[in-house]
Amino acid sequence: MYDFTDSIILITGSARGIGFAIAKAFATARATVIVLDLNEDAVDQAVKLLIDTGGKAYGYVGNVTDAAGIEKVFGQIVKDHNKIDTLINNAGITRDNLMIRMKEEDWQMVMDINLKGSFICTQKAFKHMMRARQGSIINISSVIGLMGNAGQANYAASKGGLIAFTKSCAKEFASRNVRVNAVAPGFIETEMTASLSDEVRAEYGKAIPLGKMGSPDDVARLCLFLASEDSAYITGQTIAVDGGLTMH
Repeated sequence: MYDFTDSIILITGSARGIGFAIAKAFATARATVIVLDLNEDAVDQAVKLLIDTGGKAYGYVGNVTDAAGIEKVFGQIVKDHNKIDTLINNAGITRDNLMIRMKEEDWQMVMDINLKGSFICTQKAFKHMMRARQGSIINISSVIGLMGNAGQANYAASKGGLIAFTKSCAKEFASRNVRVNAVAPGFIETEMTASLSDEVRAEYGKAIPLGKMGSPDDVARLCLFLASEDSAYITGQTIAVDGGLTMH
């Protein structure tokens, strides 16, 4: 069992889905969890759920694509809590379509939130981490960024870019004892996958060596490891949580 007492863990896009599962895992491990998301009501609800289950959580509203806004929010977080130990760049969206039909605005929106948003949050968080000479940054990528997928050129490009971004930041930040790693979830049971038909789910199962979809908790457990001292000698890596779908 991990113990993150006195650790400040900031997770973007954590009001629901995989982000909330990560927040819940860190709250259970006694961290002070910072929920950052776009919708104030969703943030308040997520924080309440974490506190009601015995966690320590605080909510902030912010748009990861707004550099000036994020710098202000991160500054307020450090003012309120003295530091940021771990940043988890989880905020992301999909706008799927075949390339021939993909609208430029759907390409740009996915790139802005998934990739530019991670750049902005990483840059602003590192300013505080470099002074402390410690920290862990975890970028939530995707197996789609490793292998591509028809109908998801924008998403694949953003998540593949995030993997390359992770490696570059790991090399830049290592001298300040700040580690940067990426997590690449495969097919995970979420609200989006819950609407899939039994036939589609069966096809996914056939493609996964372990024969089933993963859970958000599978992703959360890896984040706990990457934020902990157990991974002190790991940086610049992309670790897939995909039941063996990608092997490299």
